[in-house]
Amino acid sequence: MNIKIIAAALIAVTAAFALFGMFRRESMDARANGGEKIMTAIKTDKATFAGGCFWCIEGPFEKIDGVISAVAGYTGGHLDDPSYEDVTSGDTGHLEAVQVEFDPDKVSYETLVEVFWRQIDPTDEGGQFADRGTQYATAIFYHDENQKKTAEASKERLGKLGVFNRPIATAIRPAEKFYPAEDYHQDYYKKNHARYNAYKAASGRTGFIDRAWKGCPLPRTGVQPPESNRLADIPGDDELKERLSALQYEVIRRNATESPFDNEYWNNKREGIYVDVVTGEPLFSSKDKFDSGTGWPSFTRPIDKSSIVEKKDSTHGMVRVEIRSKASDSHLGHVFADGPAPEGTRYCVNSAALKFVPVEDLEKEGYPEYKRLFE
Repeated sequence: MNIKIIAAALIAVTAAFALFGMFRRESMDARANGGEKIMTAIKTDKATFAGGCFWCIEGPFEKIDGVISAVAGYTGGHLDDPSYEDVTSGDTGHLEAVQVEFDPDKVSYETLVEVFWRQIDPTDEGGQFADRGTQYATAIFYHDENQKKTAEASKERLGKLGVFNRPIATAIRPAEKFYPAEDYHQDYYKKNHARYNAYKAASGRTGFIDRAWKGCPLPRTGVQPPESNRLADIPGDDELKERLSALQYEVIRRNATESPFDNEYWNNKREGIYVDVVTGEPLFSSKDKFDSGTGWPSFTRPIDKSSIVEKKDSTHGMVRVEIRSKASDSHLGHVFADGPAPEGTRYCVNSAALKFVPVEDLEKEGYPEYKRLFE
């Protein structure tokens, strides 16, 4: 009898240790996997928003407490698994969009909708800011009836708020299949921080958001989204001195001129684009570069004239037209009216103000849309 009791006790103890060991292994496994077992137990919802260029929409959502992820992609079209080139052609019916996975216990869908309004011009039917076409139209894609009702109510409130003097044009549509965009588009605001901020400002989005919403809390939730500032990410002088060579700093901040025939790009014949050394904003293309005989890089025109600011320069006993980068306010050089036809202009630029991105590296460096210049 005693032997049976002892045996039963041993079995019970052994089973308890086994169960404890299993529990301990599962706990350790969960910790080793970054808490995966715990994370999978969290109830999450999805929200999908189209707000023009998805680079500018992804970041604001990822900064919100309760948002687990924001993925750039394409939705609303008729082509399976479209590429960036397919969508930007405007022929597939897709919109650039961001799909947000969030914890509804931490952030409400209503808050996400109201944050979305703060990133766009909801009255623009033809695109967003510098990006034109149906692929850049705005829309809220609802995943269930509750989301639909919330989005519609929020849109109605926005129209009555009096912020805009035109009707709200943003569509509210049922969610369709969502295709994640290419890897180089994901987390673009992190991987290409300076260029992202320069693009957002140059496109007109940053200024619009500041003018329309500055100091105004979200109408329903009272949440104040992170304030945007077009110059917030332009490095200060101390950081520039660390990042740049002494010559680069003297050129872009003190309007110095580098030596002719003794600079990095005066004789560069490779295909590619030249970007602002501070922000990464595209400025000039090798397609427009020519040998002016001056010893400095010379171009007939910029890629986009809106990226350049012209100013009168009366220094050194001459009257010239200075050119500066709009995004970073960096001195680039001067423009003259003695260039080749048909433009007749010569943009004479200091190599020190530029960074060259060869055509084969455009996609890797985050400039895939400029490959078209060389096709």
